[in-house]
Amino acid sequence: MTSSWTTRPENAGDVAAIRDINLAAFPSPHEADLVEALRADPQAWLPGLSWLAETPDGDLAGYALLTRCHVGDSPALTLGPCAVKPDHQRRGSGSAAIRAALRAAREQGENLVLVLGHAEYYPRFGFTPASGYGIRPPFDVEDKYMMALAFNPEQPVPSGVIRYPAAFGV
Repeated sequence: MTSSWTTRPENAGDVAAIRDINLAAFPSPHEADLVEALRADPQAWLPGLSWLAETPDGDLAGYALLTRCHVGDSPALTLGPCAVKPDHQRRGSGSAAIRAALRAAREQGENLVLVLGHAEYYPRFGFTPASGYGIRPPFDVEDKYMMALAFNPEQPVPSGVIRYPAAFGV
């Protein structure tokens, strides 16, 4: 684990580097194309919720994106894509980018984040099965992979079916 990751929100000069991170991290361009489609969707893209982790020498290593989705008619966020360059994987850059994005969302007054992902990975950030809140995806998936994080469980958390941005194609 490297503890010296610097995190920061994306800026206009990072677009190509973010695409490169996603192309390196995944076997197809699907996630890189998804980021670009989400960036082009003013209903999904939220300023300040696209985060990078960089090494002390400025190499961009990890990436995490939060975009607007809905649970029923209530606004929420969806986490993903998250990506790490292969030469930086398992060193904490992905976790650093995710933690920074979640912190920014909380500071912006958001309360609910959803993620479809590894049941062993995302609980470290506080995610639990979304079904515990009565939230379900619009497709079939094993319960443990669809997770939710409520920053303030004392605030109302909506229940119902997740409506993803159009770019997700679901």
